[in-house]
Amino acid sequence: MRDTKDELLLARLQAGDESALRDLAAAFGSKIYQLAFRYLRNKEDAEEVTQDVLFKVYRKVGDFRGDAALSSWIYRITFNASMSRLRTAKYQRTQNEELSITANEGEEGASTRHDIPDWSDMADEHVFRAQLRETVFNAILSLPAIYRAPVILRDIQGMSTEEASEILRVKDQTLKSRLHRGRLILRKQLADFAGGLTLHHATA
Repeated sequence: MRDTKDELLLARLQAGDESALRDLAAAFGSKIYQLAFRYLRNKEDAEEVTQDVLFKVYRKVGDFRGDAALSSWIYRITFNASMSRLRTAKYQRTQNEELSITANEGEEGASTRHDIPDWSDMADEHVFRAQLRETVFNAILSLPAIYRAPVILRDIQGMSTEEASEILRVKDQTLKSRLHRGRLILRKQLADFAGGLTLHHATA
């Protein structure tokens, strides 16, 4: 069932009502930010994506065909914008710098083993987890888009099959099939690094 407020907002946007942009930001700004932040894990990037999405929705509202809820269309744009930012060299460089800092912290901690007996184990574990996150991150980004989107929406974002299907505009069974295939590819890619890591045990 469509939201009446969303329908009225959509009509105003399509009519070119400039004040509708302010109401669009009030209605969806925080939700867009939260979604972008979950993908990017970076406040500044999430804020930039939020602004980009709001203006894109305002500019492209004429392309909205109305075959899904306005919110689903907006969240799909947010997803695409976030994925685009994840692929940028700037974001990748930031991630690599954070990993390097984590590794250096681990090395510094290892030099104080005589003060904290178990620190070396903690440092190794910390570095391993950081490396694992980086490996998983890169593996997900390397997936073909048709598999990458379901994996991120279901396994990273935690959406239900129905929610993810609506955003991607595919049937539930199609999404489950693509999700299953994406998980298999990831498990194969990560097996050597994590000793046969099983990413996700839940059923699709």
